[in-house]
Amino acid sequence: MNENGRSSDGAEPARARRRSSWRGRSATGGTATDAGPKDASNGSMDATLRIRIHFGDRGFFGPGKAQLLELIASEGSIAAAGRAMGMSYRRAWLLVEDMNALFDAPLVAAQHGGQGGGGAVVTPEGMAVLARYRAVIEKAEAAAGQDIAFLVNRLSP
Repeated sequence: MNENGRSSDGAEPARARRRSSWRGRSATGGTATDAGPKDASNGSMDATLRIRIHFGDRGFFGPGKAQLLELIASEGSIAAAGRAMGMSYRRAWLLVEDMNALFDAPLVAAQHGGQGGGGAVVTPEGMAVLARYRAVIEKAEAAAGQDIAFLVNRLSP
């Protein structure tokens, strides 16, 4: 058998191969699992590429922090973003502090209460970091698509 799972004469193995429906999905918009549920209509399996960038001992940036940034941008609130992700305000605030300390400029700026209340905004630096992270994901998905499809096609039934 060669690396494609075929015999030396090129024949498919006895069990039928599942056709991959792998289509790259952004880690920030996909599911939290590496492989999604089986599609009952055609027996295919979705797979999600998730990338977490480690910056040595300084920390990391990955899909969870990217999603938190997106939600802060849309909700205008760290508390609301945390609730949307099923986490406490404290946990969300600690992640924001981690992100702000990791980069050379804050990614999120808290706005103090007042007549309109408090809130938070994603800074231009935060939007730039989020855009570059998305670009990394898109490039990785494009580069790995065929290999991921190969792996999906070889999952056990």
